[in-house]
Amino acid sequence: MNRREFLITFSAAAGALAVPRLAFATGEVINLYSGSDQNIIDFWSNIVLPAFAKAYPDLGVKVTDAGDNNGLRAIADRALAALQTKTDPQADMFEHFNPRLPTGGADAGLWVKLSAANIPGFDTVNPLAKDSEFSLPYRGSQVLLAYDKTRLDPAQAPKSWEALVAWIKANPGQFIYNRPDKGGSGGNFVRRAIHEVNGRDLKKFTVDNYSAAAGEAMLTPAWKLLADLAPSLYDHGAYTAGNTQSIQLLAQGVVTMTPVWSDQVLQAISQGVLPETTGLVQLTDLALCGDFSRMTVFSNGAHRDAALKLAAFMLTKEMQEAIITEIGGFPGISWDHLSDELRQKYADVIPASIPTFPSGDWEKAVNDGWYRNVAPNISRT
Repeated sequence: MNRREFLITFSAAAGALAVPRLAFATGEVINLYSGSDQNIIDFWSNIVLPAFAKAYPDLGVKVTDAGDNNGLRAIADRALAALQTKTDPQADMFEHFNPRLPTGGADAGLWVKLSAANIPGFDTVNPLAKDSEFSLPYRGSQVLLAYDKTRLDPAQAPKSWEALVAWIKANPGQFIYNRPDKGGSGGNFVRRAIHEVNGRDLKKFTVDNYSAAAGEAMLTPAWKLLADLAPSLYDHGAYTAGNTQSIQLLAQGVVTMTPVWSDQVLQAISQGVLPETTGLVQLTDLALCGDFSRMTVFSNGAHRDAALKLAAFMLTKEMQEAIITEIGGFPGISWDHLSDELRQKYADVIPASIPTFPSGDWEKAVNDGWYRNVAPNISRT
């Protein structure tokens, strides 16, 4: 999940290690590193650590902000070198990392294989969220459609791509999305159009199958679809400059509907930025893209077994519901393991699918192609 701007700006030195947060204990102290945004660091510090200390008074957790994925990668490289020299990597787990890195790490045994054998509650994990035997999904975020229920009856809210396109054209000026390179909410709206014109076949897009010919064949129909929609958008084809700006236009009543990140919009509603009359809906023929943050545990960490206890603790009902109520995220476990109240409250956004889209060359082609073919009069700067 890409780092992105949030409704509230938190002060943090970009790329620098933050002062670690420590849950004190008389026994072991787990070294956890995070590359997530400041609100996630605060969630761990203010919500997770006190709850974990209560459940495991003999264990402590030191949470250190690694800055970003580059910071985590450097720590992972160090841990791989420590594995080869049989020394202490001074790290036990990552809060958000892809265990496919560093290259050769998994094959060398750098990561603990996670399963029901070493993670109590593993069988409650949402099958849609599983990605690797070396990672444990514990929170997610997905792009939804947010709308004003005072102007659109929830019973009429579009739940398929065809219905969404029909609604946009029938309500000119009432829908907007951000430029795909300026935020994931608009970017994943564009990717949903790409999925649509390619038969909703997610397997057509992988991180290593891009070519100029494939891009031309698979993206061109999407540009035609989106260009056809442009005159029906706000201001006959205007696009916001980011996720937050889209939410602001919805809050101001300028538009009736816009794509949003699930965590951002739930926080916006809870903070009063958006009114309680804000509706949320997900497409049921194929959802808009999203992804999960996944924990990884070093096999050579000095406190590996304690780290596994912390990983399991994050799957408890208490922590999974806190992910929804405190940071507006999606749970890593299946929704049927949560309270009836939460399931009923978010019934329209519980995903039946969680599509993803590769980055790298595909991402560059999507952004470049959108500017050239859909919004040629907009400067990328």
